[in-house]
Amino acid sequence: MLESSIEFIKCIKCNGELDVEIYKNNTEIDEGVLKCKKCQLVFPIIDKIPIMFIDFQKYLSEHKMLSGKLYRLSLTKQMKDFLKNSLNNLNWNKIDKTSLEERWSKIYENNKNTKFYKLIKSHIESIPKSKLILEYGCSIGIITTHSSKSSETVFGIDKSFSAIQIARKNKKKNVEYVVSDFKHNPFLNTRFDLIIALNVLELMEPDILLKQISKQISSGHVIISDPYDFERGDNSVRNPMNEIALRKKLKNLKFKITSKTKTPSNIQWNLKLYDRASLNYKVDVVIAKKEKV
Repeated sequence: MLESSIEFIKCIKCNGELDVEIYKNNTEIDEGVLKCKKCQLVFPIIDKIPIMFIDFQKYLSEHKMLSGKLYRLSLTKQMKDFLKNSLNNLNWNKIDKTSLEERWSKIYENNKNTKFYKLIKSHIESIPKSKLILEYGCSIGIITTHSSKSSETVFGIDKSFSAIQIARKNKKKNVEYVVSDFKHNPFLNTRFDLIIALNVLELMEPDILLKQISKQISSGHVIISDPYDFERGDNSVRNPMNEIALRKKLKNLKFKITSKTKTPSNIQWNLKLYDRASLNYKVDVVIAKKEKV
């Protein structure tokens, strides 16, 4: 983690400013903790990656394999002690999300040159250069990395530590990644010139996410894509949104839909899972702009 990134990050619980305690560093902070000056909540930085959840123990309880991995990645006694304390008397969730997140990270890595990503890259290039960009659900950083070519600073957030580890392999100097969820993330009061949210409307109630994104843009663009595949069993959102409702909501939030994306699209997004199986989506892309009032 770059020390310069801390000025953009706030406590996800109370929006307080953060202090950093560095355990080990070189060109970046290799290991340490971010601590809220106001509520004293602590967020670990492990393998150069800040992990920011209100309930870190709950996150660990859902990632048993990852918990062991984080301990092995720890370089200092301070971090090992922090993790030991966090793992003490932990009630493990019956479902470990680690393997699933690792599997999908590999799938995205093996499909990084699809037509869909090339199209999104071309859309980004058509937008004026930005000072500050945020990508929700950045995964392995395909689009975050590309965005860095036309921005001073780019942030990517994702709940998958495994995906962020892969993203960091090609990390540029003006890019920072944070492991966090959408609802409680460290950028809620930061204003961005461009926000990207690709195929994530099923991960958080769309209406709430769009309102949140709108608050993060005073003047700038948003790029949203989705196949509108909301069936996630018990984890499905309560109020899904289709292509018409999405455009209507953006207009209500004072965004103007670009002429190229006023009409819903069906962009092919083919994900090869393995030799004999693949997922084939038809994805809609919306680009919208908000002018400063």
